[in-house]
Amino acid sequence: MDRQQQFVLRTLEERDIRFVRLWFTDVLGYLKSVAVAPAELEGAFANGIGFDGSAIEGYARVHESDMIAKPDPSTFQVLPWEADEGRSYSARMFCDIAMPDGSPSWADPRHVLRRVMQEAAGMGFTCYVHPEIEFFLLKDLPEDGSEPEPADRGGFFDQASHDAAPHFRRRAIDTLEAMGISVEFSHHEGAPGQQEIDLRYADALTMADNIMSFRYVVKEVALTQGVRASFMPKPFPDQPGSAMHTHFSLFEGESNAFYDADDEYQMSATGKAFLAGVLRHAPEITAVSCQWVNSYKRLVIGEEAPTLVSWGQANRSALVRVPNYSPGRSASQRIEFRLPDSGTNPYLLFAVVIAAGLRGIRDGYELPPATSEDIALVSDAERRALGYTKLPGSLEAALNAMENSELVAEALGEHVFDYFLRNKKAEWEAYRRQVTPYELKRYLSL
Repeated sequence: MDRQQQFVLRTLEERDIRFVRLWFTDVLGYLKSVAVAPAELEGAFANGIGFDGSAIEGYARVHESDMIAKPDPSTFQVLPWEADEGRSYSARMFCDIAMPDGSPSWADPRHVLRRVMQEAAGMGFTCYVHPEIEFFLLKDLPEDGSEPEPADRGGFFDQASHDAAPHFRRRAIDTLEAMGISVEFSHHEGAPGQQEIDLRYADALTMADNIMSFRYVVKEVALTQGVRASFMPKPFPDQPGSAMHTHFSLFEGESNAFYDADDEYQMSATGKAFLAGVLRHAPEITAVSCQWVNSYKRLVIGEEAPTLVSWGQANRSALVRVPNYSPGRSASQRIEFRLPDSGTNPYLLFAVVIAAGLRGIRDGYELPPATSEDIALVSDAERRALGYTKLPGSLEAALNAMENSELVAEALGEHVFDYFLRNKKAEWEAYRRQVTPYELKRYLSL
């Protein structure tokens, strides 16, 4: 037994923790959990916990359903909101999913990301990630399909007292910090009820775990405030959607591989090639970045959401932005990928973005010129003349681009790639058959 496992067992005893929740994630990014008693944990470290993989989205077929969840002791954290008179009684750990013979499961999103991180490590890089996570606080989640009511009427950066959940962000941040998840910023976003909390950078696998914890924490804290939290990309037709702008950087040891003090953008050749890779493969990775039918209601011109493949510095209409908050500070050099929404599976998202960037480095992609104009103000004719590539405008178009992508197939692995396509094609077909209130109102009198 290693030191981390010993630390976990000792903490369970010292803090009288009664339940340990073993967490893992399905292919669509839903959090799964099985609770075990502390007495079972030593055996779980040694042999894992068996479960029926056919019951989990994208994991296994019925005739090959035996799978093993192996807890990762480095992810151990006490759940601070589950306490009785100050005594913590529940904790959580993320799990790696394995087959009965001990080999990693190709269906495990954690394993998908870990493989891409190993590829980066083989090239001498560690990838760090910093997400800006947007979501809505709502007074309720209507089950009849009617439009929800936001928990407040605030706007961008408003400090005014909220109509509901006035202490939500403070309590959510306190809870995240108590779990070892560092928060950099938080503020009210542009739409009524819309919030943003930015997590401090971490390596890609740690950050994917943190995002899964974040979404769970936000929903739990919202309930204690009498409201509900939603990571639906676009719940209101006349308000901005919820993005998850994500910053990426590569480090070689302690040095930022993206930084070059002598370059116009302070971006090294490595950074430019990584950025070029993300741009070239952006249409192929859109389906993973924006995986729901509703995601494409956000990707429309005029709402600071990307619609074309472009990049620029301090240009929030571009697909990729090169921030310049700290010129001359090498550690802060990075790219900001503005395509994902907060309903994505973070493990798969990071895997395909890093894979695209590494392909750009490995194959020496050339970075196209930066754009300084507001994409929303450029006409279709001008976009075509300037050579901009359109991003997919629907889930169907995004799946078509993904299906023909050798890069995405390699990054996700055959199992996840095939399942994701099948599941999302079924979602698109189900959506395509719906007759919406908009259609009835517009066409019923024909």
